[in-house]
Amino acid sequence: MHPANGAAKHTEREEVMKLYEWDFAPNCRRVRMFLLEKGIEIPKEECITPDIALKDPFLSKYKHAMVPMLELDDGVQLGEALSIWIYLEALHPSPPLLGTTALEKAVISAWERRAYDEGMIGHAEIFRNSHPQFVDRGLPGHRGPVPQISALVERGKQRVARFHKKFNEQLASNKFVAGDKFSVADITTVTVVDFGHALEMPIPDDCPHVKRWFDEMRQRESVQKSFPTHMPDGSPMPIAA
Repeated sequence: MHPANGAAKHTEREEVMKLYEWDFAPNCRRVRMFLLEKGIEIPKEECITPDIALKDPFLSKYKHAMVPMLELDDGVQLGEALSIWIYLEALHPSPPLLGTTALEKAVISAWERRAYDEGMIGHAEIFRNSHPQFVDRGLPGHRGPVPQISALVERGKQRVARFHKKFNEQLASNKFVAGDKFSVADITTVTVVDFGHALEMPIPDDCPHVKRWFDEMRQRESVQKSFPTHMPDGSPMPIAA
């Protein structure tokens, strides 16, 4: 792990880490964007096959069978974007992305969770229950078959609609998702909105505040550099209008 952009160097033995990921996966992008905002460089390894399945060596290494996963130099494995954020924020507290005061941390956590529960999971329900490559893979992390459920596609669309409405109201009076500072709540919300673009579900016309915020977010270096290079089938990622 190498600090960049003026990030503080530690006098203790430097840890060697590796981030296992899938370029397209929104949860992996959440970590990439966090690293870019912090100026942290960590070696990455793509763990997906052309059939959009996790590679066997990774499955043998990590029993939870999900990405992202951060492996430390002593073999400790940290799964889930949130746990990776917490670990890295403790090592690299500046700039703070999880909040500094008790209130900031609570508000950021609440809005990040809302973005994940309504937006991320809503889009994931649509994607996993409709994509032909995900037949019998309706849930992540399960090695046995999990059937697709067509009704969850419609439920996912309803969740996404609630997400846009809720966040449009929040962003009507806030520069960023959780207030006046950029945070992980913005990181997750950006990945949610771009996940929607990949599924041909753009920001609704009746959500101008989300559109204003997203247009501003697209100017950030971390948003641009963390953008996936391709769709799951290898085709180019659609770019938001």
